[in-house]
Amino acid sequence: MKTLKLIACALLAAATALSCKHSDPDNSGKEDPGNQEPGKEDVEPTYNVPAFATGADLSWASEMEAGGIRFKDGNGTVKDLYEILSGIGMNAVRLRVWVDPQYGKWCGKADFLAQARRADKAGMALMVDFHYSDFFADPGRQNIPAAWKADQGDAGKIAARVRAHTVEVLQALKDEGITPEWVQVGNEITNGLIWPTGQIYDSSWKEIGGAWTKVATLVNAGCEAAKEVFPGTLTVVHVDNAWDSKVWWFRKFQEAGGSKYDLIALSHYPQDAGGKTWQEANSLAISNIGALANAFRKKVIVSEIGTRASDPALAAQVLKDFVSKAKASDACTGVLYWEPEVFGGWKSAAHKALGWNAYDKGAFTSAGSPSEALVAMMK
Repeated sequence: MKTLKLIACALLAAATALSCKHSDPDNSGKEDPGNQEPGKEDVEPTYNVPAFATGADLSWASEMEAGGIRFKDGNGTVKDLYEILSGIGMNAVRLRVWVDPQYGKWCGKADFLAQARRADKAGMALMVDFHYSDFFADPGRQNIPAAWKADQGDAGKIAARVRAHTVEVLQALKDEGITPEWVQVGNEITNGLIWPTGQIYDSSWKEIGGAWTKVATLVNAGCEAAKEVFPGTLTVVHVDNAWDSKVWWFRKFQEAGGSKYDLIALSHYPQDAGGKTWQEANSLAISNIGALANAFRKKVIVSEIGTRASDPALAAQVLKDFVSKAKASDACTGVLYWEPEVFGGWKSAAHKALGWNAYDKGAFTSAGSPSEALVAMMK
């Protein structure tokens, strides 16, 4: 009976981008063996996607802790970061994966698995964010992993690389006894992924011939690989700027054969929205989320949101406004803050090597506790 229920839930998730909750009476994150037949292992994964995800990308956390940073709860007591965030209501975590990290070991497979174990222990749903790069991937930078350069330009060979890397990481996660609720295939791929093979527009924003078909091929490969390891996980395609309509993007992607994904993901930085007020940006984002869900019959998750840390009271207002509207929308399934744990001007090894300024959208106080903005978001 349990197996039949799991199959039904998995099919419903794939068809409608909804998912099922598994029985977990001891909050261990592991499947209850139920009526498992003696001598036979029940290997079907179970999924615990929250009705509405309020979470965060915490990928920098292990690097921060290795450098001596300690986090505190609202009472000033030093505790594990995941315990602190679970305590204020966080129910989901997003963690990025780089192929061969360019600056140290951070966000490589081993680091990712270590943090995934912490998320699992805290009872949080997990989103795996594959960048298919050795460093950050975004609309202005989608660098091919160094180890894949011999195959660049050949979409079939790069798709095989995508499949192999995705399976390798997810199988390692499965071997840990952890099942991700979501697998994001590429990060902010508005201008494609794994350049030059999957680049859509050149430096003058002229469309490159055949690019959309290559992008669809690469993304489909990642989605299929995720389903190979975890048949019921929700596969996610992620683009930037929720305040800017992306119906055109997903239509082109669909026409090119992009058909294997379950969920649409958007980034939303309402205080950096092309001259718009944050109120306008939030309203436009909610409208665009509804338009995407209506056009493609897929739910939408905001897998990145960030506000300016310099004014926590305003940040709380911005987040409360957006999250309340997102929760009221049938089209949106969650909102995840991008790296709230950063505070005190901390810089990653990459920031230091590249001469970058410190990330300015953290949502922790200077004392290392969740800010009023982050607390407001979780309510």
